[in-house]
Amino acid sequence: MTSLAVTLIGNDRPGIIQDVAEVATQHGANWLESQMADLAGQFAGIVHLDVPAEQAEPLTAALKALAKDGLQINAVSTAASVNNKREITLQLMGQDNPGIVRDIASALSSIGVSIAELETDTQSGSMSGETMFKAEARLRLPESLTLNDIDNKLASVSNDLMVDIILNESDVS
Repeated sequence: MTSLAVTLIGNDRPGIIQDVAEVATQHGANWLESQMADLAGQFAGIVHLDVPAEQAEPLTAALKALAKDGLQINAVSTAASVNNKREITLQLMGQDNPGIVRDIASALSSIGVSIAELETDTQSGSMSGETMFKAEARLRLPESLTLNDIDNKLASVSNDLMVDIILNESDVS
């Protein structure tokens, strides 16, 4: 089997996921995992497929043939990942300002933490009406790193940004 990571980005329209799923099935691919979203009228997605080795190139060509109406599709072969690193979740909430993602990502990267998944949003504050920034992330950390190590590293950043950060080990499966 060959593992493929397929990325899709472009103008949102009905049927994008159906088209990709149909082509994948026609080539004997197994849809393992995906994340997709419509953001500001643009569709963005990534799909992890396992496909018989002899079907990898024909599947890649068929997927690229789906590109139309501004949709860009890319498929790359990936190595099967064996990840022994622990995972935790991070929740962040605070007043919106430029640089939050940059500063948090930089602090995490500096201690060897990888962001496996990140979802962000802005919303109106319930009391103040000011724009609030919310983030939820799944983090992968080296075995030697403790929750306290991460908390200590993020403390000064969260104080500077005036955001609240909660780390949790129990929510990750």
